[in-house]
Amino acid sequence: MLVYVLVLVNVVLLVIGQLLFKLGLDRIGALTLHNLFVVFLSPLIWAGLVLYVVATLIWFFVLSRAQLNVVYPLQSISYILALVLSIVILHEQATPLRWVGTVVILVGVVLVQVRT
Repeated sequence: MLVYVLVLVNVVLLVIGQLLFKLGLDRIGALTLHNLFVVFLSPLIWAGLVLYVVATLIWFFVLSRAQLNVVYPLQSISYILALVLSIVILHEQATPLRWVGTVVILVGVVLVQVRT
């Protein structure tokens, strides 16, 4: 059970890290060779990187205790969480087809977790 909770924590950290990357880049503008240094000085970018490091350490713990073919499909939950948070926090739009695709991913995650 702990492994599944940690996979969920890992997913949440990765998605929040992506949100921080997006917010940081939105403030700076498109990444170019001219602003590369500015991008890497952004506190939002650094916060995202720190979350990625923590998520990676958690993932190492998970992999040391579970089969990859069991826990890795659960990472697909990140697509769902990213879609929802991008709408709520970034005010992005999602088409009905994107929602259908998200439901298909969710069904797939459930199916690969069913024990036979």
